[in-house]
Amino acid sequence: MDIYERLKKDHETQRELAADIMHTSGDSPERRSLWKDYRREAEAHAAAEEQVFYAALMEKPAGQDKARHSVAEHKQAADIIEELADVDMGSGGWIQKFEKLKELLEHHMDEEEQEIFQCARQVIDDDRASEMPGEFDQRKNRELGS
Repeated sequence: MDIYERLKKDHETQRELAADIMHTSGDSPERRSLWKDYRREAEAHAAAEEQVFYAALMEKPAGQDKARHSVAEHKQAADIIEELADVDMGSGGWIQKFEKLKELLEHHMDEEEQEIFQCARQVIDDDRASEMPGEFDQRKNRELGS
């Protein structure tokens, strides 16, 4: 497995969790549990992705603009996650704000998979891309506290 396959695996997890959240209502135990899982997954993934994948892409002049753009999208998502912590989970405003986060992150993941990975494959050699999943998992596990 290379870094591209590893990141796609996380993307699928995030897409599934987001879809599950959208099928919940009110301040329910199910919504709380799914939100906790989604938030932990999204935050740990972003941190590990920045430290491993985007750091490598940033080293290459041809990858810097795309890496910076993606890191900025991570910041936007982090800001919305913080805003969600301050909104009553049972209100309609919470699910509307969550949907905004979901759309932002799905756009981000699609952009990575369709454009950024293509750029990265041109500037990061295959051996390096094959080493990255282990580094990514170590960093992500530290973020998750495991």
